Amino acid sequence: MTSYKTQVVIIGGGPSGLLLSQLLHRKGIDSIVLEKRSREHVLGRIRAGVLEQGLVALMREAGCGARMDREGETHEGFYIAHQGRLDRINLAGATGGATVMVYGQTEVTRDLYAARDEMGGVVLHGVEDVELHGLRDTRPYVTWQQDGGTHRADCDFIVGADGFHGVSRKSIPADVLTEYEKVYPFGWLGVLSQTPPVAEELIYARHPRGFALCSQRSKCLSRYYIQVPLSDRAEDWSDDAFWAELKRRLPQDVAAGLQTGPSIEKSIAPLRSFVAEPMRYGNLFLAGDAAHIVPPTGAKGLNLAASDIYYLYHGFQDHYLNGDSAGLDSYSQKALARVWKAERFSWWMTNLLHRAPDGNDTDLRLQQADLDYLFSSAAAQASLAENYVGLPY
Repeated sequence: MTSYKTQVVIIGGGPSGLLLSQLLHRKGIDSIVLEKRSREHVLGRIRAGVLEQGLVALMREAGCGARMDREGETHEGFYIAHQGRLDRINLAGATGGATVMVYGQTEVTRDLYAARDEMGGVVLHGVEDVELHGLRDTRPYVTWQQDGGTHRADCDFIVGADGFHGVSRKSIPADVLTEYEKVYPFGWLGVLSQTPPVAEELIYARHPRGFALCSQRSKCLSRYYIQVPLSDRAEDWSDDAFWAELKRRLPQDVAAGLQTGPSIEKSIAPLRSFVAEPMRYGNLFLAGDAAHIVPPTGAKGLNLAASDIYYLYHGFQDHYLNGDSAGLDSYSQKALARVWKAERFSWWMTNLLHRAPDGNDTDLRLQQADLDYLFSSAAAQASLAENYVGLPY
């Protein structure tokens, strides 16, 4: 058996696990990261690309912000398309200057891997059959299989950042854990294309045929989505069919300026709202998708994981450097307070902009009344903007 001794074991080598490991390393706190998949697989995931100011600041504090600042796009607003027109949400104007950064999650992960390599961080891939032991003991430990052998890591704390299907949340006794879930009756068909974005800022479209989103990763890489039934499969949609349907859901002048091309990646993502409480059990802390899922409408998934990492980073820092465990003791309460606010915002944005399969004309009129109110009220726009750029930690 190969044995490790460390202070924090982080299960999950996605951006949240890597970010926590990098931040802790820079404060002299030792950790190892365990990841089931290969690095190539992790970097092949196509995910979110809108970063809140809090995540941007964490990347800079982690020493990983140089390429993000150089290549990322700062956005001061976004558009909502409805009734054949575009209305703009002025994020900066409504919040006193707050903005978001458009920079793909894949690039965030790539930058974090590079930083971990440069600092000699321990990130183990191909880890299987992970088991958590002694979660309520002073020295918990983790065992796993890798390269045909058994491995063990003794530690002070375990952070489960291993996603919705990971082992960490499942290691909490059922009589301790409460799970809340809402599954939406539609999905997002997403296409990545090597084409310039149709607009300088994102466009969220509400249309009787269903929701659409015009997003971007860079000046020459675009990400587009349309709402589809859960019964659809990505292979059911040809590129031509996707572009034709997207254009139907956009204002005519926007559709006319849309540049199409072959899809680099095409997939369908289901939408759900999910929260697990508590986010701490003994010396196990849950973070990111292991504890909560939001529909992508509000651009909160990666950003909500980052707020978990913020609380954990400062909690571990106070514990190890100042002998103060208050931050760790209050982690679940602090994190969940922000989680539920983000869940509410994402649920509201989803209901505002999507066509429910069982909806009727009354629902459409109510949605339109909500939008009409939004664009007639500076206070309503400020509320949307405040949540979109990210509530303070």
